[in-house]
Order: sequence, then structure tokens, then C-alpha cells
Amino acid sequence: MNERYSRQILFKNIGVEGQEKISQKHVLIIGMGALGTHLADGLVRAGVRKLTIVDRDYIEFSNLQRQTMYTENDAKEALPKVIAAKERLTEIRSDIEIDAYIDQVNPPFLEEHAQHVDLILDATDNFDTRLLVNDFAYKYNIPWIYGGVVQSTYIEAAFIPGQTPCFNCVMPQLPVINMTCDTVGVIQPAVTMTTSLQLRDALKILTDTPFTPKLTYGDIWEGTHYTFGFSRMFDSTCTTCGPNPTYPHLHQTDQQYATLCGRDTVQYSNENITQEMLKQYLDAHHIHYHANPYMLRFEFNGHRIVSFSGGRMLIHGMTKPTEAIKLMNQLLG
Repeated sequence: MNERYSRQILFKNIGVEGQEKISQKHVLIIGMGALGTHLADGLVRAGVRKLTIVDRDYIEFSNLQRQTMYTENDAKEALPKVIAAKERLTEIRSDIEIDAYIDQVNPPFLEEHAQHVDLILDATDNFDTRLLVNDFAYKYNIPWIYGGVVQSTYIEAAFIPGQTPCFNCVMPQLPVINMTCDTVGVIQPAVTMTTSLQLRDALKILTDTPFTPKLTYGDIWEGTHYTFGFSRMFDSTCTTCGPNPTYPHLHQTDQQYATLCGRDTVQYSNENITQEMLKQYLDAHHIHYHANPYMLRFEFNGHRIVSFSGGRMLIHGMTKPTEAIKLMNQLLG
């Protein structure tokens, strides 16, 4: 181990003891897009024992500009992101243990797969998911690191239960850039700036290094960079980290239809629809489809539809759940 991680061990703030701690840790990464792929690559190379990775999406050509783990062939095959990521990560390090899930992150998923992780890394583009992660992390006393990127701006902060105010407390002070969906593009330097900050704090947490988390944001294109502390931002009425927490986001149920931010895509979920049932229906109605072990892809009424096991479908080319309801009624009756 010492040879592989020798340069990291030489760093005085990690050393042999810190490297040993890293080698025992289990990290959950939510999202395997631009942020998630960079984070996973960095943690595997740093020597963590195990990664759990989860993402509900598949690889498209528009991803390749910034999601550096994926290739043109991955996009041609429309591989789920976590499947391609797991393959690349095990090529980087054969002894890494990886659990990969093509799934929606909701309370049941976190309860089943995240209670015993040492750290949660936010690599999502979804504000509601962050609120859910925040509740879960504070309920189970698990540190998590928030990261966001849009256009050329970046933002990052580590939240540590029992030490820092939670995301809810700090949210009113977050820059407006973080409150919008990723609809206006993004450049690679802003991605790597965000993940560098997240990985920095991850290494501190994984090595049990005491530190005072700060919120950092800036614009890599304009050359602006700001950091401020938030240790005094506790909200005494907070439903997540206040004296009487209720963790409201852990009690929310999944909606059958949900709009994916910035994607012109609506997600439809119906666990009663199996892939085999859908194949039989498409065959009976002479609707051509492409299939791989993970999904079905087909066109219907001018919309591209991707179906995953568990009854989850992505309907491209629309933004309103009402449009999706009408389309699914036309398709399935």
C-alpha cells in the first residue's frame, strides 16, 4: 500500500496513520455526472475501501464535454452512468469495492444503503435531493459535503452533524446561482474547482482531521473566489438540526411524475410495469425498441422514452407532468 499511496503518505497532514484511516472508509456518492465522476475517480485513487454510487440516468453525447470518465462508445450504447463508472473505477484500482445502483434516491434507498457509510458526497443537480440528504445525514450523524456548479460558478460546503449548522440553516445565505436548475451550460474548470474543494474536505473528514467547515463559492471565468464561515448560523427552529428535529423530507413520498431540472425530461414511475410487460406491449403494437441489460429505448409520438427496471421511465422532449400523463395514457391506455 505504501508504494501506491506514497506521495499522499508523504503529505504531512495525512501520513501513514491518515492513509490507514482512508483505507477503512466507505463513501456514498449521489449522482455520477460531472461532479460524481470526478469525485469517484479522486476517492478511488486516494485509497478508500468502498464506494456506493447511485444515479438514475444514462450517458448521452452531451455529457462527454465534462463527465471525463465516459467515452463515445458509452454514449452510443446509452449505458447507465453507474455501470460505466464502476467498470472504469475497477480498472483504476482492482481492489476497490463498489456497489452501483441505477436508482432514484429517496428515503427508502437511503435507509437501506446509507445508514453505515462514513461520508455522503452530493453530486446532484437536484435541490430536493439535497434537502433529503441533509435530513438523513443529520438523523444518522453522517457528515455530507455539498457541491454545486452552473455556467462558470462553483459552490461547496461540508456539513457535520453535531458541529455545524445544517444545509437548511445556511440555505437563506446561499448565492442565488445555486437556486436555479442547470439550464445555462457549464464549463469543465468550474466542475473541477467544485470537486477539488469537495475532495479536500472529504480527505479531512476521512482522516479524522479537525477543521472548521466554510462555504466557498466563486466564478472561475471571472476569477472571483469567496469563503466565509457559517458556524454561527444555527436556526433554533430548524426542523433538521434544531432541538426538536422532525426531518420532514424523510417523510415525503415519491411522486409518480417528476420534472428533471434542465433536461426537458419528465420521469414517470410505476412499479407495476415490468420490462418484460413493456417488451410484450411494444412487440404487440409493432413499436421498435433498443434494449440492453439495463434499459429499453423507444420512440412514441415524437418523444424518446427510456425505461429502467422497477417501472421508472424518462420521457424526453417535455417539461410538464401533465404532458407526460397524457402521453402515458396514449401509450398504455
